Amino acid sequence: MNTLHLLFISWGVVTAALICVLIYRSALSTREGDQIFLDASENTMANEQREIVARLEKLSAPITALMVVSGALLLTIAGFWLWQGYKSF
Repeated sequence: MNTLHLLFISWGVVTAALICVLIYRSALSTREGDQIFLDASENTMANEQREIVARLEKLSAPITALMVVSGALLLTIAGFWLWQGYKSF
């Protein structure tokens, strides 16, 4: 396998991981309520919502990192492809 194939495989793995994390974030955000009407006995709902919001906030750093790595790999692939084309020209 040459370098370009390895770059494509690594980009595919990183992008697949990014898509999985985005799907997970979407599934979490559907469980998050826009409004919560709380009584004194409904404290468990508030705790569940806080946990969901905390999970969503924790996902922002990995999503950003995966997006940057995926973009960098894509730019590297494009640059390597152009370099190979220039070299064979």
